[in-house]
Amino acid sequence: MAEKKIPLRKCIGCGEMKPKKELIRVVRSPEGEISVDLIGKKSGRGAYICHSKECFNKARKSKRLEKSFSTQIPDDVYDRMLSEL
Repeated sequence: MAEKKIPLRKCIGCGEMKPKKELIRVVRSPEGEISVDLIGKKSGRGAYICHSKECFNKARKSKRLEKSFSTQIPDDVYDRMLSEL
């Protein structure tokens, strides 16, 4: 029996490849709304980040979410993400 392939995603904070289930997904919907997707099923463009505050701070400082989504990220989205960590 073949082993099930584990999907890997790259953390935008530390740049490490990790299993998708270990990361938090941030998604930009087709309407342009940015939200945290804990289930990983929302439609839209996704970016992944580790559960650590260090990775979050790195991503926020270097504006990696803005680069991933090609848009400005409001501070309340960052506050919600920080509360999820």
